[in-house]
Amino acid sequence: MISIQTEDFDCAAEYAALRDSGAGTGAIATFTGLVRDSGDKQDVSGLFLEHYPGMTEQVIAGLIEEASQRWDVRKARVIHRIGRLQLQEQIVFVGVCSAHRGDAFAACEFIMDALKTSAPFWKKELSEAGEHWVEQKASDVARGEAWGK
Repeated sequence: MISIQTEDFDCAAEYAALRDSGAGTGAIATFTGLVRDSGDKQDVSGLFLEHYPGMTEQVIAGLIEEASQRWDVRKARVIHRIGRLQLQEQIVFVGVCSAHRGDAFAACEFIMDALKTSAPFWKKELSEAGEHWVEQKASDVARGEAWGK
């Protein structure tokens, strides 16, 4: 299941929904990303995120499908927030259920890494000095390339 939303999410409720994936599930891996001060001058006060409606969900669905072809994925959940977010607010949740921890960890990491470079999101950092659009980081591109993305 995929949600692109402005409102916050409840990690415990998302985990509980993943846990209800059947008796064959033996592992759940989750990742929650937070808004942090990543500016060069350490003065970022928040972010503004935009996306390409319809296309974003389609890309994420493709990432979940690809993860399911590579690993035993019983259930997956991706939530990504858009709009204005303040420091330390939750921005993204990725959760994966599998029979085994290795598959759950790998699929969760793959989906998160691929989200950073494949899904059509645009991020603007907000600070007292002004606003600026954030370019993809070389480290994110390298992680995506390591997965073949």
